[in-house]
Amino acid sequence: MDIRAIAMGLAFAVMWSSAFTSARIIVASAPPLTALSLRFLISGILGVLIARALGQSWHLTRGQWRATIIFGICQNALYLGLNFVAMQTVEASLAAIIASTMPLLVGLASWVLFGERIGPLGAFGLIAGVIGVTIIMGSRLQGGADLFGVALCVGGVLALTLATLSVRGATSGGNFLMVVGLQMLVGSAVLGMVGLSTETIEITWSWQLIAAFVYTTLIPGLAATLVWFLLVNRIGAIKAATFHFLNPFLGVLIAALILGESLGLWDMVGVVVVMGGILAVQLSRQKQPAA
Repeated sequence: MDIRAIAMGLAFAVMWSSAFTSARIIVASAPPLTALSLRFLISGILGVLIARALGQSWHLTRGQWRATIIFGICQNALYLGLNFVAMQTVEASLAAIIASTMPLLVGLASWVLFGERIGPLGAFGLIAGVIGVTIIMGSRLQGGADLFGVALCVGGVLALTLATLSVRGATSGGNFLMVVGLQMLVGSAVLGMVGLSTETIEITWSWQLIAAFVYTTLIPGLAATLVWFLLVNRIGAIKAATFHFLNPFLGVLIAALILGESLGLWDMVGVVVVMGGILAVQLSRQKQPAA
């Protein structure tokens, strides 16, 4: 892995982890699905326009279109939609920790569904991940975490897992920024239909809301997604997913610094165990011999 890939991975981890904090600010003052749909509409249009200015085409291959639609629905509409709704009652740090288990789920799915061998290190990582999540969930549920909101976060990370398994089809063939923009427009369309039919448009305007919306639209929304696609294309999905081991720590840290969310001893223990589990699973998958 070269220096550029490491820098891209670290940048992605920071941007991805910060999205939960900015989302928490947004959903406190605006309807979650409608706000998210508008965010994706703006990000998607910007992505497509910039891609066209760079000479990229929206004439994608059949595989790219299929993967782009799946990615747009699973990541943008389902994963982020469920998380935005959940964060009306669930703290950003808890949502970030749950979402960070995605590499563990990808590793488990690759083993169960595709017969990929994970070895002793991978098995240890999966077990450690389960233990870490159990520690955190036990601590948070005892502290009164909303069960329905937690269930929405779990549903979201399952959708994110499916999106991640489909990402290779979206990165092959170039047109990276165009793919990013189009999959955001897919998510915007789905969320817009659901949001406008189920939510009341009531917004409490503030500079914090505006700043959070602009930030989440441009940084976690557009920049982080583009960096992720480029990183996967550069080093592969398995190696790229290694950077997710930083997300539990970064998500909790950013939420504590900006939102003032409290952290207990068992939270920190669980975060460290989950990080170790994610890293073990990814290192194990990298070591597997090619078929």
